Amino acid sequence: MSNSEHAAFQHKTVWVTGASSGIGEGLAYALAKKGARLILSARRMDELERVKACCEHSERHHCVELDLAHSEHFDSLVSQVINEYGPIDILINNAGLSQRSMVLETELAVHRQLMEINYFGTVKLTQSLLPHLLERKQGGVITVSSLVGKFTTPLRSAYSASKHAITAYMDSLRAELHGQGVQFTTVYPGFIKTNLTYKALLADGSEQNKMDDAQEHGMSPEVCAEKILEAWRKGKAEAFIGGKETYGIYLSRFFPRLFARMVRTAKVT
Repeated sequence: MSNSEHAAFQHKTVWVTGASSGIGEGLAYALAKKGARLILSARRMDELERVKACCEHSERHHCVELDLAHSEHFDSLVSQVINEYGPIDILINNAGLSQRSMVLETELAVHRQLMEINYFGTVKLTQSLLPHLLERKQGGVITVSSLVGKFTTPLRSAYSASKHAITAYMDSLRAELHGQGVQFTTVYPGFIKTNLTYKALLADGSEQNKMDDAQEHGMSPEVCAEKILEAWRKGKAEAFIGGKETYGIYLSRFFPRLFARMVRTAKVT
């Protein structure tokens, strides 16, 4: 590990949501190795405690239960976390929920649930912490969006809409708060081998409860986590992470008609 990699996170307090599995778990282990002090959040405290116990220097990390579907409590939660554990340097918005269903079959409740978690909950937690970050004029926010936060594929209508929404919000923050010492990095993972697909919502709101083939053969969450932290360390506004699926960013931008034809039959599960 280079000195610059170490210095970017050493002695920093990093709050990671969705830390009980997948990319969030990978981020926890990577950050702990780099000398960060962690606030680990998710809904399942037992899984958070497991992740904490597997982190280097587990005694200096803390677990805080958090459900993005209940954002009305976030102002008081942020104040409590700062009072108990000290200043927060970096917030990593990683928690989220996915979807696998056709547009015409998807109940509106599924759209609402995905927006509540992926957009409204993430926005509220960010805004609750922003005054603290701006007062300190350092640190910032890493937000894990998705490649479908830049373009859309079949079976992801609600999920893609929520990720497009959080992308736009973070772009606005970056523009409005430029020059105030706070960095905003949005990352766009493609196929990463996590259990996100098990929890993905079907048309009626039930869970898919299986792994997609595309995810099964995707990048490991550990490699993804390192690439996310590298993007932050380099001060990037955006980073596209994955395999050949990341080419969709450039195809959709420069060859939109070709991309439109390709995406209709693309294997996305």
